[in-house]
Amino acid sequence: MNLEFDAELWRWDARDDSAWFFVSVPPELSGQIREIPRPSRGFGSVKVRVEIGGSRWETSIFPDKASGSYVLPVKKAVRVAEGLDLGDTAWVRLDTWD
Repeated sequence: MNLEFDAELWRWDARDDSAWFFVSVPPELSGQIREIPRPSRGFGSVKVRVEIGGSRWETSIFPDKASGSYVLPVKKAVRVAEGLDLGDTAWVRLDTWD
């Protein structure tokens, strides 16, 4: 399943010493992801291939109970390479393959 969307970069603030940044998959797209049967994985994660700008990598998205959406971690190397900072909007392409 290939999905494309724009999303704002946000920082996980559960710990003051954390530097975890994410974008949220829109609720309607998260619903489509949930509808596809797949093997159970840790924390309800789903394997994805990601593209943001010229950066491409493989990771997992995770369900966020508070929002009902999946969240995608965006590592520092990608944020630096793409010039992204807290609050910036990124164009994201996800490919799920579980």
